Amino acid sequence: MIGSPGTSVRLLQVTDPHLFGDEARKIYGVQTAVSLRKVLAEAFAPGTPRPAAILVTGDIADDHSAAAYDNFRRALRPYGLPVFCLPGNHDEPGLMVDLVDGDGFQYGGTAEFGAWGAVFIDTHVHYVQTAIVASHGWMWTRRLARLEAVLQEYGDRPVLVCLHHPPLPVGSAWLDGVGLRNASEFMAVIERYPAVRAVLGGHVHQAFERQQGQTLVLATPSTCAQFTPLTEYCVMDLKPPGYRWLELLPDGGLRTEVKWLQDW
Repeated sequence: MIGSPGTSVRLLQVTDPHLFGDEARKIYGVQTAVSLRKVLAEAFAPGTPRPAAILVTGDIADDHSAAAYDNFRRALRPYGLPVFCLPGNHDEPGLMVDLVDGDGFQYGGTAEFGAWGAVFIDTHVHYVQTAIVASHGWMWTRRLARLEAVLQEYGDRPVLVCLHHPPLPVGSAWLDGVGLRNASEFMAVIERYPAVRAVLGGHVHQAFERQQGQTLVLATPSTCAQFTPLTEYCVMDLKPPGYRWLELLPDGGLRTEVKWLQDW
């Protein structure tokens, strides 16, 4: 357990860093290794309250390379905190199991943050027969069953569910077309468990927040480049890299804030 049940637990979420094996490479005009390090430096600047753990909600490696995951570990290891990771559509889950699990890093699974439970869900789609990696997400039956089993085990504890693809439309036709395809099945499970206080994702490269019943659904800007909200087609935004703070309160309440990189 990280923290004690009677105290608040502060978490840092970073998402969609899109790293490469070659740290000089760029995506959307951004040198992603540099933008991730700048985000981390700002989040851990002197005088900023230190989190208890870091959550990374997918699209860690853009080029499916082992070197990209090595670069990721090197960027986060100096902060000496537990790092919880899950795959996005650009990731290679097999490599993540080998390279981003152990020595302070955890791939998938569950966690306990004070009074809260957390579960990390894989929405990655890989069609083995055609070797195609899809941009959209999907919750296979076994993943839904695992989620439900974990929620049953947590009982009345407040729960944070983390995944890559947000389970609600964000209002951009092109992004919603590569969202979580069977989101209704996922949300049907969530709605059966009022202890789920928040669902946290990435993927959409923008800030998103919507209350859905008892659950707050959140998505967080990328540590590299952003997409303009509410567009029919892909339009890049001028906003800088972003990240999110979360504070899990012992009574099941949640405080959260998106921050935009100042030094950019």
